[in-house]
Amino acid sequence: MATADIRRSIAGQTRFALRLTAALSSTAAAAPARNTAFSPLSLHVVLSLLAAGAGHATRDQLLTALGGGDGPVAAEILHALSEQVVQLVLADGSGVGGPRVAFADAVFVDASLKLKSAFEEVAVGKYKAETHSVDFQEKAAQVAGEVNSWVEKVTSGLIKELLPPGSVDQTTRLVLGNALYFKGAWTEKFNVSETRDSEFHLLDGTSVQAPFMSSGKDQCIACYDDFKVLKLAYQQGGDKRKFSMYILLPEARDGLWSLAEKLSSEPEFMEEHIPTRKVPVGQFKVPKFKVSFGFEASDLLKGLGLELPFSSQADLSELVHLPAGQNLCVSSIFHKSFVEVNEEGTEAAAASAAVVMLCSFRMPTDFVADHPFLFLIREDTTGVLLFVGHVVNPLLAP
Repeated sequence: MATADIRRSIAGQTRFALRLTAALSSTAAAAPARNTAFSPLSLHVVLSLLAAGAGHATRDQLLTALGGGDGPVAAEILHALSEQVVQLVLADGSGVGGPRVAFADAVFVDASLKLKSAFEEVAVGKYKAETHSVDFQEKAAQVAGEVNSWVEKVTSGLIKELLPPGSVDQTTRLVLGNALYFKGAWTEKFNVSETRDSEFHLLDGTSVQAPFMSSGKDQCIACYDDFKVLKLAYQQGGDKRKFSMYILLPEARDGLWSLAEKLSSEPEFMEEHIPTRKVPVGQFKVPKFKVSFGFEASDLLKGLGLELPFSSQADLSELVHLPAGQNLCVSSIFHKSFVEVNEEGTEAAAASAAVVMLCSFRMPTDFVADHPFLFLIREDTTGVLLFVGHVVNPLLAP
């Protein structure tokens, strides 16, 4: 796959990520204050796997939602992108001094059905997916436990019970799963002895005392009229990958949602606002935080125009050989994410699962992050977004 194709495909993936971010932000803005985090990459991969088993209009709707065109050529480009991301972005770097990365895909299929060879070829060949033959019809709860154990293992115990009780039953025929783990140390770690409690201002006008990390060293910061961007680099290993966390801090204490809207509505926004040089800092404070967030994504995805896979008109006929007269559709897409930021670095994990069932109809620059902000974890050479979230209160328990 040519570099230009990869760039185009990643731009499509980023558009998908930011549309989903906007949908989540609008939901969060209307709900009680809560920190969020999710992995657009994890959801993108699960939906791409689903696209590999979809036909005709359902496939084209998935491809369009995922940021590509439609038709067989777009599908080939999408799967080639996923193969490149698995090989280049998500290879473990801990052996050569970089971040520890674990990434896995799996297809759990009912023993009464056989995967179609074309789908299996893409799932195993491009996505490196494991395939598991299971018994949904007699042992659905037990299989859900197997999926959850697989996710927990890949994510080093950070994501537990991705599939809630009752989410699979005797009508379930497949679960397409994905799990991602990231642990990176800052290039310049924060000194624990400099961490101090300080005031963090909440959206409702009140404040809390939270632990803030600090440093007197020059920092990579870019300043704009109504927000600032901080880049915190992770230690690089022996390869070309460069992982970073970005904190997007609005100037206004209640500016989180308007900044989130800018990020989501302008595809090039992040690319155009990446800090490129270190500057001396005056006050510099970043709170430690831990975010755990989960949601069922089908309603959000329907809101983005992805309706066919969830309907009785779904065409998932390329997944498995089905008895005549039977049809499959997606009943749910579950996602969970965890991000912890401290003086050493970042530990983060995410998992997604698509449940497929038999169809029923159903100057010195200050950077004081003392008010709600956005954050992203990105691999900078490709632009792939691994995690996106916001912090409204760093003290909220995960």
